[in-house]
Amino acid sequence: MSTRLPTIITDQPIEAPTACAPYSVGDGITVLPAYLPVPGMGVLPANSFLIDGREPILVDTGPGGAEAGFREALAELVALDDLAWIWLTHTDPDHMGSLEWLLDHAPNAKLITTFLAVGKLGMTMPVPMDRLFWVNPGTSVEINGRLLEALRPPSFDAPETTAFYDHDSSTLFSADSFGALLQAPAADAGDIAIGDLADGMALWTSIDSPWLTHTDRQHFDHGVEQLRRLEAGRVLSSHLPPAEGLTDRLIDNLARVPGSMPWVGPDHAALEQMLTMVTA
Repeated sequence: MSTRLPTIITDQPIEAPTACAPYSVGDGITVLPAYLPVPGMGVLPANSFLIDGREPILVDTGPGGAEAGFREALAELVALDDLAWIWLTHTDPDHMGSLEWLLDHAPNAKLITTFLAVGKLGMTMPVPMDRLFWVNPGTSVEINGRLLEALRPPSFDAPETTAFYDHDSSTLFSADSFGALLQAPAADAGDIAIGDLADGMALWTSIDSPWLTHTDRQHFDHGVEQLRRLEAGRVLSSHLPPAEGLTDRLIDNLARVPGSMPWVGPDHAALEQMLTMVTA
């Protein structure tokens, strides 16, 4: 595991879900990065995080399609018998690729998530009730001397989404919020050109949280001001490289989305054109 931010995550083209080498961002927090290809748009980070301590905490469990690489990276960091907690921000496949496997192979790990998330999980996989710890926005949990405050992020695509703020390290684990589509992998959001970051965030947010394009502006502003008052020094988004000292810029970028035009995907005519190009 690297203890410094590499200049790039990988110099290979991302053509399938790809797990990359883990690296530390300080304060006992390690990023387990992965990237998902988005044809015609670039790549999307799909990060998980490990918080060190007497009771290690894993935040999300890697994307589907990159399970082998994720599990290999995790094994570099912690023995599965020692893993104490898994904080599942929500139940999308890019956040729970190895969840069922971990519940089988990390016998002492308890799952921190919401009542609704467990209801959704129950449709596809069993979750023992005695291994659950339920939270809601506003709930605070103290683990390893860290005060972790659950909160609802300003953008999300699943109703059970629960981000959290680590008061000890001034770190916001923001789930899907503040994600960005990128042209190439990066290890630090500060390495991304300001305009590219703003445009990548606006595009990703309009895809991931389409409701935000027509949300009430006053209500949105109230929510982000509450977030701004946390004065988070570090933002760890599931879908953005780690961001140090950029919180206000990220919030300003997100604030572009309410009132903007919603993203619309290709229609059937575009599909037929793609098929013609493939078979030509």
